[in-house]
Amino acid sequence: MSDTSIPESFELLPTGLGFLDAMQPIYRQLTERSIRFGLLVTDRHINRMGLCHGGVITTLADAMATAGVNFASGKRSGSPTISLSVDFISPGRLGQWIQAEIDHVSLKRRFGFCSGNITGPEGVIARFSGTIYLPDHQGMGRGGKKD
Repeated sequence: MSDTSIPESFELLPTGLGFLDAMQPIYRQLTERSIRFGLLVTDRHINRMGLCHGGVITTLADAMATAGVNFASGKRSGSPTISLSVDFISPGRLGQWIQAEIDHVSLKRRFGFCSGNITGPEGVIARFSGTIYLPDHQGMGRGGKKD
């Protein structure tokens, strides 16, 4: 796989997901056992230094943390992030494929705890850990009412 190719096992993430739409195109790989997100770093994802913007990496980590905890808990709806920590290790570069995955999830009654990595062709770009709230309802609709 070259830096500029998208792995065949990834599909385009649907739009209509709010803020994530601003980072499109984002891809996902969904199997029975795991979920991953990835993106090809384009001009829209870089900062003035020509590197993948920290906000893009943090947003990808947040989306992956939430999706990973929801996947592990069997939920299909979103859950709010309570805490997110991101350690930037090395840069993602223009034209590179980067992907996020969870390496550990621990579920409690109302919270999910997770950790994971965002990697690129040169290795780990960032490590992250998150605490996700698991509400006892399906979530809040855009009108502020419980679904």
